[in-house]
Amino acid sequence: MLKKLVLFDIDGTLLLTNSNNRRILIDALMAVYGTEGSARSHNFAGKMDSVIIYEVLKNAGLDDSHIAEKFTIVKNTYIDLVKKQLLPEDIELMTGIPELLQALSERSDIALGLLTGNFEGSGRHKLALPAINHFFPFGAFADDGYHRNDLPVVAVERAYSLTGKRFKGEEVVIIGDTEHDITCARTIQAKCIAVATGTYSAERLRAHSPAALFDDLSDTEKVVSRILTL
Repeated sequence: MLKKLVLFDIDGTLLLTNSNNRRILIDALMAVYGTEGSARSHNFAGKMDSVIIYEVLKNAGLDDSHIAEKFTIVKNTYIDLVKKQLLPEDIELMTGIPELLQALSERSDIALGLLTGNFEGSGRHKLALPAINHFFPFGAFADDGYHRNDLPVVAVERAYSLTGKRFKGEEVVIIGDTEHDITCARTIQAKCIAVATGTYSAERLRAHSPAALFDDLSDTEKVVSRILTL
């Protein structure tokens, strides 16, 4: 019987992408808007892809209406470029992730999904390159809302559609590497396991009071145990 819904962030939690991912976004912005805005130096950590696009372009002086007019085009251009240009060597899986996902997927009391700021098309490609996409039959993505706080409700509803179980907030565990993961978990009274494998230090994450905190997810037994006891 299912007891827990576990939702993973992608970037900084499951894997890291090298600078090619940023370059691809810059290429998409240049192709559609003729400017990269502040994309070369902008902090992407924990942010939705849609928010990143708006922020970097507004920093170049574009207004919301101009950005919105071509947003679908730039989104699709970026996803297409990711699928064509992001290669296996551009992806680094975090230590212990294959083992953790395998252990969680073998349990009958846990449902696995995604909660990520990536667009689904680009996010799925990132996961497919190191062959971990199949662990996640559903998820909530940047396509589903402008703010990360919009996503937990979407993920829970999709879990219900797939499994027939409507998970209560306290049965949901969100695993991520930024304060934004911690904050969005609270919107449905879910628990967040924070992991310091992205750009946020353990000290910085601890200041936001996650339900649990790990330096990394390499100790499969310990992480699974913590998930089950939250």
